[in-house]
Amino acid sequence: MTDRVMSKAATMEIPINSNGDTGALAEDDSLEQAAKLQWSLDEKVGSSRGTRDLQQVMVSGPNLNETSIVSGGYGGTAEGIIPTGSIIGPNMQHSSSSSSMTAEEATRGVAVEKYEAVKKWGLNTYKCTKQMISERFGRGSRTVDLELEAQIEVLRDTKRKYVNVLRLAKALTNHFYNMVQTQHALGDTFADLSQKSPELRDEFGYNAETQKLLCKNGETLLGAINFFVSSINTLVNKTMEDTLWTIRMYENARLEFDAYRSDLEELSLGPRDAVTMARIEAAQEQYQVHKEKYERLRSDVIIKLKFLEENKVKVMHKQLLLFHNAISAYFAGNQQQLEETLKQFNIKLRPPGADKPSWLEEQ
Repeated sequence: MTDRVMSKAATMEIPINSNGDTGALAEDDSLEQAAKLQWSLDEKVGSSRGTRDLQQVMVSGPNLNETSIVSGGYGGTAEGIIPTGSIIGPNMQHSSSSSSMTAEEATRGVAVEKYEAVKKWGLNTYKCTKQMISERFGRGSRTVDLELEAQIEVLRDTKRKYVNVLRLAKALTNHFYNMVQTQHALGDTFADLSQKSPELRDEFGYNAETQKLLCKNGETLLGAINFFVSSINTLVNKTMEDTLWTIRMYENARLEFDAYRSDLEELSLGPRDAVTMARIEAAQEQYQVHKEKYERLRSDVIIKLKFLEENKVKVMHKQLLLFHNAISAYFAGNQQQLEETLKQFNIKLRPPGADKPSWLEEQ
C-alpha cells in the first residue's frame, strides 16, 4: 500500500502559475494526505522493529569482551577487525612494564654486588700476595710481636709432642688389647685341657684361673687407657686446634694489615694532587679497618692461649695421675687398687660384647 501511494505521489504533475506560485489544485490535498500516511506508517514500523531489537539485545546481548572494532569504511575486509579482548588498558600496561623493570633492576643489582665482591677479593688477594713475596725476599716490613709469636711457637711445638704421645698411647692400647684377647683365649684353652687331661687337671686349672684373672685386670686397665687416650685426643684435636685456627686467622689479618699499611706508605710518598689525595683517603680508611681487625684477633689469640694453658695443665694433671696409678696397680697385681683407681676418676667399664649391636639393631 505504501508503494502504491508513493508511486502515485511521484507521478503527479504540479502546475505553476505565471507568478511562480503553485496552484490550488485538488491534487494538493491528496499529496499531503499521502505524505502524512507514509510518515505514520514508517513511524509505526520503526517503533515495532526497535522494540523487537531491544528485546533481543536484552535477552542475548553481545559480550563486551567478544566485540570487535572495525577499522576502515563500511563493507571493509575482515583484516581491519581488532578483538577488544586483546586491547590492554594503560594501567595494565604500566603495571606490567613496572614489574619487568623491577625484575631487571633486581637482577642488575645482584650482578653488581657480585662484581664488586669479586673485585674487592681480587684486589685484596693481590695486595696480600705482594706483601707476602716482599717479606720472603726481605724487601718488605712486617709487624712483629715477639712475645706473642714465641707463645705461638711453643704451642705448635707442644701440639707436635702431644700428637706423638697420642700416637704411642693408641699403639699401646692396640697391643694391650691383643694381649688381653690372647690371654682370654689361652685361659679358655687351659680350662678345656683341664677337663680332658685328668693327670694334669690341677696344673691346667691353675693356669686357666691365672689367665682369666689377668684378662679381667687387663680389661680394667684397657678402660683406663682408653679414657686417657680419649682425653688427650680431645685436648689435641679440639682444644688446641681451635686455638691454632684463631692463630691462623690472626696471621692472615696481620698480613692484610701490613699489605694495606705498605700501600698507604707508598701513596704518601707520591705527589699530592687531587686524585692521589682521594686514593690516600680511601687507603687510610682500609688501613684503619684492617688495623682494628688485626688488634681484635690479636687480643683473641692472647686470651685463648691463656685459657688453653690453664686447661692443659688441669687435664694433663688428672690424666697422668690416672695413667700412673692404673699401670702401677696392674703390674703389681693389685686388683683392688686398680678398681679403686677407676672409681676415683669415674670410669665405667663396658660389659663384654657391649660394642656389638643387638639383634634388634641389626634388623
